[in-house]
Amino acid sequence: MEQPTGTVKVTLDNKGVPQYDICLGVAWDNIPLTKEMLRVAKQAQAICFGSLAQRSEVSRHTIHAFLDAAPKNALRVFDINLRQKWFTAEVIAESLNRANVLKINDEELDVVATMLLGVASQPGKLIAEDPKQTRLVCRDLIAKYDLKMLILTCGAIGSYVFTDTDESYVKTPKVKVADTVGAGDSFTATFVAQILLGKSMREAHEKAVAVSAFVCTQNGAMPVLPDELK
Repeated sequence: MEQPTGTVKVTLDNKGVPQYDICLGVAWDNIPLTKEMLRVAKQAQAICFGSLAQRSEVSRHTIHAFLDAAPKNALRVFDINLRQKWFTAEVIAESLNRANVLKINDEELDVVATMLLGVASQPGKLIAEDPKQTRLVCRDLIAKYDLKMLILTCGAIGSYVFTDTDESYVKTPKVKVADTVGAGDSFTATFVAQILLGKSMREAHEKAVAVSAFVCTQNGAMPVLPDELK
């Protein structure tokens, strides 16, 4: 049975920050597992997946099977997206157990820290009020789920990339924001592409920040990048 194309209604506040109304019962809630998908999975160098597409059992099963079929050395990037009510502690934990890289923002970190580590916090408070505790939480997640890296984005404050022994921080450039739709995905895509090209964590981080900042200056999620960012 065919399902309707996924639809998300996006509205922007006066600062250009998007709010999402994510429609139910769409095609990506019903992703079937096929032999062709498993063939692709076995050749994958990097897989990016989120929590939102796992709100349905069908798609969650397919995503898990795809990840389980991938080569052991493939990057498995859990780009967590805690939208509305569409997540549970179980889904987050199962995803982290299959990931080796976590991408998360400051408000999501507070939610995950409360759910999985028992750290009491309010959304947006951890990084703003206790940077030392933030670092401990990030490294606790790395250790608990055997992650290679944890990417933490903090809006206008900047972003971090943590490993179990290293850390990179890059300030967010000051730009004239048109809208922020696509900024997070462009960051993730750029970071992963740079790592696959053999760049260092720091180099990948700096390029990801630059591309994401440019996307914020443009209308729409997929603007054409200038040559210096390609």
